[in-house]
Amino acid sequence: MTGIDQRVASAPSEVSTPQRKHVLRKLRLLVHLAEGLITCALLFWWVKLETKQRLIQRWSRKLLALFRVSLVVHGEEVAAQELAGSMLVSNHVSWIDIYAINSWYPPRFVAKSEIRGWPVIGWLCAQTGVLFVERARKRDAHRIMHVIADAMRSGDAICVFPEGTTSDGLQLLPFHANLFQAPVSAGAPIRPVALRYRIAGTGELTTIPAYVGDLSMMDTINAMLNGPPLVVEVLVGPAVAPEMDRRALAAHSQEAVATLIARAG
Repeated sequence: MTGIDQRVASAPSEVSTPQRKHVLRKLRLLVHLAEGLITCALLFWWVKLETKQRLIQRWSRKLLALFRVSLVVHGEEVAAQELAGSMLVSNHVSWIDIYAINSWYPPRFVAKSEIRGWPVIGWLCAQTGVLFVERARKRDAHRIMHVIADAMRSGDAICVFPEGTTSDGLQLLPFHANLFQAPVSAGAPIRPVALRYRIAGTGELTTIPAYVGDLSMMDTINAMLNGPPLVVEVLVGPAVAPEMDRRALAAHSQEAVATLIARAG
């Protein structure tokens, strides 16, 4: 056999190793998703809120680990009691943002109604207390504002992504003011949060998890599984009092999140 023949023969085994790892990681993700479904179906309907939050946090941390994403929290040290009844506002890079925040502290998220119809994922979101809004309907924005305000009055922490869409994570998009009426009406504090994704080995900012443009969810899953280990930074800022109208509060919150991002570099 010639040297060229040997290289051709050995190529499939060289390629198959990362492919096998990729397949195994996807199988582990499917098993983890099944564990989440079973947990929701068997436990969530009767356990206390604190227990439910611990289960969500533990499941989310394992999900990050399966994607080889490490969590680092910077900024304000905030007790769970201080977050109850507040609105968390964050920049938005990817669907995995939800699990990064859940790994720090599990709030209730506000999400577009289309997600409710996604197979499996939509059901999981509903079981974990996600509030769905039909963004195309102005009347529904009015409805969800009252729902959010009532939830915060009852002690729930609500997380929103005021940019209204995802970005590449390297820039902050303008905040929409509509949902900020809820904390104004409820007298609930705002807690600014910023997310940054970095390559674990170098500390460089990365767009690998970004769910933008024509990319599908599976595209971002493959990018994270095939890419290097990552670090997600959750940057927590001081609370903002809702002592202004919704537009001023949105602008102030956007500046607060931008400041967190700038400080992180």
